[in-house]
Amino acid sequence: MVKLILALLVVYGLYLLWRGPKRYTAGRPIKRRAPKPRGGARGLPVAVSLDEAEARAILGLQAGAGRDEIKAAHRRLVSAVHPDRGGSEELTRRVNAARDLLLRR
Repeated sequence: MVKLILALLVVYGLYLLWRGPKRYTAGRPIKRRAPKPRGGARGLPVAVSLDEAEARAILGLQAGAGRDEIKAAHRRLVSAVHPDRGGSEELTRRVNAARDLLLRR
């Protein structure tokens, strides 16, 4: 009987090792870290000033471009200049500012 209990304890111990560590929270929610702030060097948004002609030149659009054309041009450019793809944050900010300016008007 003792051998059976020891064997069950060994099997249970191996099961716990296989399952991995589990945090016990006793019904409390698990605290998660807040996301990193985005924007400038200190997490502050950086303002980019553009006029409408410069915004159209950045996106490569004509004067009468519609909403769908603006979004398509923005998507195409951001995929090329995004920092995750080897571009710079400044270029991405300028492309986003151009899109925002043109979509507001």
